[in-house]
Amino acid sequence: MTTTMMNLNRVEPMLDVPFIREMAEITFHMWNLGWDERNGGNISYILDEAEVATYFNINHVLRVLPLTFPVRELAGKYFIVTGSGKYFKNVISDPETNLGIVRVDSDGESIEVLWGFKNRTIPTSELASHFMSHIERLKVDPKHRVVMHTHATNVIAMTFIHELDEKKFTKTLWEMCTECIVVFPDGVSVIPWMVPGSSEIGRATANKMKDHRVVVWPQHGIFGTGTSMDEAFGLIETVEKAAQVYMLVAHHDMKQKITDQQLADLAKAFGVTPVEGILYT
Repeated sequence: MTTTMMNLNRVEPMLDVPFIREMAEITFHMWNLGWDERNGGNISYILDEAEVATYFNINHVLRVLPLTFPVRELAGKYFIVTGSGKYFKNVISDPETNLGIVRVDSDGESIEVLWGFKNRTIPTSELASHFMSHIERLKVDPKHRVVMHTHATNVIAMTFIHELDEKKFTKTLWEMCTECIVVFPDGVSVIPWMVPGSSEIGRATANKMKDHRVVVWPQHGIFGTGTSMDEAFGLIETVEKAAQVYMLVAHHDMKQKITDQQLADLAKAFGVTPVEGILYT
């Protein structure tokens, strides 16, 4: 038997676990789109205790990792998280090294590794941003489950040539594709450039998550959230498509665009409420 066949046979049972397969497939897809080069990008996904207990012994803790910031609001919650320094393209072939299932302890001061993060792997360096964002989104939507960070190519490009005023940024995106105001009527938020992996960028991102599901990190990427992996990915995908159209037309003399009235008509037709202060300003 070849080494490749042995490796595939070894990880196949893990890919039968629905939430591990979901993570493996979405990370590979994001890498294949060119959004997550090298070890770029990270995902965290809230799991129900019952679904974890179906496949793993939740009383068997492999390691305890201290947190540099308290997350008491997340005490007892389970997550599947991508690993620090790991490549999205490798998750599907070796999920046990590139992913981990963790539980926040009862004090919110540390996380307990229940599966994965093999060979002393640790969770993503953006864990602060993820946990802080989860806390804020859960206040808004108890069904919230996913935080997804990716280096979406055209969104990054757009931050070099477009004003970073978030209302203007949102309106430009809305004007690029008919579906945009329907998919993200709450708009997108933009924070200043900051050093990644810090508590500061985590707090700035989480503060924006109080009112938005998408936060743009200039010259870096995008944070998107949702109640499911599909919803979070679809949200980012739609923003990125609009940014791609913008990058294709930005240097041309545009003859027409979606008007404010048309955007208002779209919102009314699909029963969504656009964030205030953008249309007709």
